[in-house]
Amino acid sequence: MKFGWFLPTAGDGKYVGVAPEREPSLDYLVQVAQTAETAGFEFVLIPTGGACLDAWVVGSAVMSHTKTLRPLVAIRPGLVTPVLAARMGAALDQLSGGRAMINVVTGSSVRDLEELGDPLAHAHDERYERASEYMEVMKRSWTQSTGLNLTEFAGSGSGAEANGEAAADQPSEFNGKYYNFKGPVGMPETVQKPYPPFYLGGSSPIAKRVAVEHADTFLMWGEPHDWIQEQIEEIEVIREQIKEETGQDRQLRYGMRAQVLIRDTEEEAWTAAWEIISKVPPEAIEKAKAAFAETDATNQRRQNELRELSEKQQFVVGPNLWTGLSVVRSGGAILIVGTAEQVAERLMEYGDLGVTTFILSGYPHLEEAEIFGRTVMPIIREKWKTRQKKHQVTTNQLSKFN
Repeated sequence: MKFGWFLPTAGDGKYVGVAPEREPSLDYLVQVAQTAETAGFEFVLIPTGGACLDAWVVGSAVMSHTKTLRPLVAIRPGLVTPVLAARMGAALDQLSGGRAMINVVTGSSVRDLEELGDPLAHAHDERYERASEYMEVMKRSWTQSTGLNLTEFAGSGSGAEANGEAAADQPSEFNGKYYNFKGPVGMPETVQKPYPPFYLGGSSPIAKRVAVEHADTFLMWGEPHDWIQEQIEEIEVIREQIKEETGQDRQLRYGMRAQVLIRDTEEEAWTAAWEIISKVPPEAIEKAKAAFAETDATNQRRQNELRELSEKQQFVVGPNLWTGLSVVRSGGAILIVGTAEQVAERLMEYGDLGVTTFILSGYPHLEEAEIFGRTVMPIIREKWKTRQKKHQVTTNQLSKFN
């Protein structure tokens, strides 16, 4: 299992739906990142959007103040050319010693896309088609890099040779609907071979297909266990279809974005959960509901549906699962509430479904990262180790009969 934390680049505090109590200063974001690193998290998700500080600037700052923590930075296809994005990713990978990770964000809000001048702001499926070509060009750029030269007139560097195996499998040209590419191209080599990993989220059929074709981790927003199982089953069907079409069987990790809240007793945890939304004014809830209703993102529509279905049940959608934050928070708003043992068990249940990467957060992010690392992380590590041993024993027993 892999665990990532979230950097609150729009501000932080104990409450949602109100102005942040803590500004997203460099000192504070570095403090959150270092706390997450100490707590045992492997990486941090750095979000994107009009309310957030730029993910690449923050990622560069954070990696220079941490030793092992990996920055998962957002890239927006269509807003920066893919070759330039590949150069940025290669630079971040080199300077961080091979820690760069790329989160491909096709949507965010339509309003944000309009502000950024995206011509596909109102074209959901076309944005994923563009993202598919975008990742293809980024990968070709990385595997067909000539490396750095002290002069533009020098011969090719070592990049193409170092990535020779990957480059040999691909023609040097790519001609698509949105992008064209002709390699090799000059840029820094990536430390990670053949290139840094891609994360991609979305719940629509086209999002899942693009993830199977290009991503290393398919990222889902937190939902009840049966909903997540349904999503995984759907993408496995797509994996089989693509395998039949292309003969390629790409492996894909499943990830989930969720909130966590851990206290000594379950009663204390539920009290703290309701406290998070206790200061939200009614007009903010109505404004958020109207904004969420305008989305063209399938995953946000699922979050809207989940909130509406659970409203009469005090937003409870399962043992220790609560959607109360979604009254004003978009995205992966489901909160896993309870004691350390309960939260660990709920996460392990997702693990049993095939989810092996979790991107978590809590309010405030500084304190909750420390609490999770101190109380839940050791329990999960031990539980996962035990289950892996049991699985190995079962596998060995079955092999004797084959």
